[in-house]
Amino acid sequence: MIPELGQYALILSLCLSALLAVVPMVGATVGNTLMMNYARPLAMGMFFFLVISILCLGYSFVVDDFSVVYVATNSNTLLPWYFKISAIWGGHEGSLLLWVVILSGWTVAVAVKSKNLPLEIISRVLGVMGIIGVGFILFTLMTSSPFDRHLPQFPAEGGDLNPLLQDIGLIIHPPMLYMGYVGFSVAFAFAIAALLTGRLDSAWARWSRPWTTIAWAFLTLGIALGSWWAYYELGWGGWWFWDPVENASFMPWLIGTALVHSLAVTEKRGVFKSWTVLLAIFAFSLSLLGTFLVRSGVLTSVHAFASDPDRGYFILALLVITIGGSLILYAVKAGNVKSESSFALLSRESLLLVNNILMVVSAMMVLLGTIYPLIVDAMGWGKISIGPPYFNSLFVPLMLLVAGFLGIGVASRWRETSVSFLLKRLWLPAVASVIAGLVSQYLYAGEFNWVVAGVMTLVFWVVFCNAIDIWKKVSGRNSLKAALAGMSRSYFG
Repeated sequence: MIPELGQYALILSLCLSALLAVVPMVGATVGNTLMMNYARPLAMGMFFFLVISILCLGYSFVVDDFSVVYVATNSNTLLPWYFKISAIWGGHEGSLLLWVVILSGWTVAVAVKSKNLPLEIISRVLGVMGIIGVGFILFTLMTSSPFDRHLPQFPAEGGDLNPLLQDIGLIIHPPMLYMGYVGFSVAFAFAIAALLTGRLDSAWARWSRPWTTIAWAFLTLGIALGSWWAYYELGWGGWWFWDPVENASFMPWLIGTALVHSLAVTEKRGVFKSWTVLLAIFAFSLSLLGTFLVRSGVLTSVHAFASDPDRGYFILALLVITIGGSLILYAVKAGNVKSESSFALLSRESLLLVNNILMVVSAMMVLLGTIYPLIVDAMGWGKISIGPPYFNSLFVPLMLLVAGFLGIGVASRWRETSVSFLLKRLWLPAVASVIAGLVSQYLYAGEFNWVVAGVMTLVFWVVFCNAIDIWKKVSGRNSLKAALAGMSRSYFG
């Protein structure tokens, strides 16, 4: 009875998600206030039924209901209760249900916390979130329901959760990762809403920026937890890096990092509007691409979900519709956007743009290394593998450039900066960084190595430049804004 309740709740959430996708959007188009006011109640209803659905699945795990195929496959009576809870997202079906629950959670959060936004904007934002919800809830119901039954007979004992997943890392890592993945849907929804309304201004960036920053923080935490988990669980003393599934989460993180900074510039200076919208589209599109790569079965990885091709085709269709539709809308609308101010070639804006471009190039490099073997295989040209040497030889130099520009960027001024001003502000951290880099690598390694010394110098360069910038602002204002503190912490990381 409980599994059926969960299935019915999932169906009802699909109905409400479909209404959310249609009613507020139509209301915003025709200017019907009543229809637009339905957006928030529909978002809350979708969230309510999805929470009921995942609670029903969790109950089935706790009581060892092995008549449910997903429970019988991923749990047994001897499994500790906390691993039974985490087993909800230990397989494809349950983790997908968690995905849509988190999506609905983000939708409700936007509905509740954005009451001061114009009604047309919030209606379109929630409508876009509803469209995404329809796609993934429909995918869950059609191909990946976690409530399928073993009937009329079912096993007296279940199988087992993958031993690799019986770890505290599984309890924390996937929810944090999904919070980041799915959180970029909010930035995407705001971007699409801004394009539809023609309101690509500083206000749009101000509305979108907090949500994007929170999503980026969750994704950062999720990747860090995954790295920590992989260090002792999979790496046997070494970090399991450049695994295709890890790349799938790293790519949206790189674009998300660029997006967070670009939103700040758009909000403060009124520039990079079209570029920022494009980054928002790409950040969520890469999240969807990561979902496709992990769940389609096309990747070989120790922690990919082995799925049948039909599931992959469904997600691929969602991916094509999302990317294609949003890019067409962007091509139609973004050409009319004008910047509110100009800036010189040497300025904080231009340096942030350079770092943005380096982040995007890095993400595209990782994307190419991840999907090129799949393309070669699909074309019938044989099977190849691309390993760490490719990624390290291209990615590391790009990140060294990013580190170099980070220090210059925080020392520069908005709109225009002179070379003499930069030299005056940067000579001290430059000298200190070289000394600290040389000394620290020798103390750590016991012998001199130019590569290590160079890397350590750049690390200290970023730290010292940010520390000096913070000190100047604190001494000048007697307080440090939270935004400055958050940005500086991300640089230090």
